[in-house]
Amino acid sequence: MISKNTICLWYEHDALSAANFYAATFPDSSVGGVMLAPGDYPDGQQGDVLTVEFTVAGIPCVGLNGGPHFKHNESFSFQIATDDQAETDRLWNAVVGNGGQESACGWCKDRWGVSWQITPRVLTTAMADPDRAAAKRVFEAMMTMRKIDITTIEKAWRAK
Repeated sequence: MISKNTICLWYEHDALSAANFYAATFPDSSVGGVMLAPGDYPDGQQGDVLTVEFTVAGIPCVGLNGGPHFKHNESFSFQIATDDQAETDRLWNAVVGNGGQESACGWCKDRWGVSWQITPRVLTTAMADPDRAAAKRVFEAMMTMRKIDITTIEKAWRAK
């Protein structure tokens, strides 16, 4: 069944490579149908991969090989909740280590320019603490990080 709402991501020419990477990296992710172009188009030829259906962490997506006209930016990102440091490290290292780049506060980009927030659940919980002084300590600790360090977040949260 086709989802009523699907995220469409524009790739220059390698949506299938990106979809395969996401499916191999993120839980509850897979690659579905691949549509080949039925005719030539401005940035490709008949028979080239035009679109790829895939799922990232349960979210239906389609990758469009539309050429170099539009680039990804931070105004769109996938936020992936992690349960522990091992999962945080594994996902972060997969994205960054596959040609991606680190950013601040748990953000990174994959080699295709798609932004990811690798966010430990404890960070989200701590930032929502009704004790606003505790939440502020957590926020300030997070602001110094690239990949989130759960031990440092928990220390900041529990400090008095």
